[in-house]
Amino acid sequence: MLDLTKIKLVITDVDGVLTDGGMYYTEQGEVMKRFHVHDGLGVKMLQTCGIKVAVLSGGDSPLLRKRLEVLKIDLAKLGKMEKRSACFELMQEAGVTAEQTAYIGDDTLDLPAFEVCGLAIATRNAHDYIKAQADWILEKAGGEGAFREVSDKILDAQGFGDIFKTADGFLTIAEKMAQ
Repeated sequence: MLDLTKIKLVITDVDGVLTDGGMYYTEQGEVMKRFHVHDGLGVKMLQTCGIKVAVLSGGDSPLLRKRLEVLKIDLAKLGKMEKRSACFELMQEAGVTAEQTAYIGDDTLDLPAFEVCGLAIATRNAHDYIKAQADWILEKAGGEGAFREVSDKILDAQGFGDIFKTADGFLTIAEKMAQ
C-alpha cells in the first residue's frame, strides 16, 4: 500500500503526463498543446493545501511557460533531458527529502527521476518497461486527468478529501485558489 501521507512535493513531467503527448506544429514551430482542466484544478488544490508542485520537462516552449504562469507553478526545470540532478535541485528548492517527493512520468527520460524520488508514478499509457519501474500505475492516461488522479489520492490521504468530494469542502478553499 502506498503511503501518500508524507508527500510534500509532486514533480511532474509535461508531455505525456499533463498533455496527451501530441505536438502540433506549423512552419512557425509548435503552436498548440492540449492540457486537461482537471489537472489544473488538482495543481491548485495541492498548492492551497501546502503541497508543492514542480514541473520537470525535457522541452521548453512559450506554450508551456504560459501554462505554468496560469497555474502559478514557480518550481520548474525546463529543457532538462537529464532529470536525476534536476529532481535533486527541485527537492532542495522545495526544502523536502526524496521520501517526501512523488514523480509522475511516462517515458524513458523519466527513469532517472523514478530512481531518486520516493514515489515513482507512471501514467496508464506509459510504456510497459516504464510501468515496470513504477511504484504506482495510474488508471488515467496522460492528458486525461492523470495528474488529478494523483492529487486527489494525496489530498485524501492527507485529510483534505472534502475539498474535492463536497461542495462545502471546495468552498473552504475556493477563495484561496483564486488569489
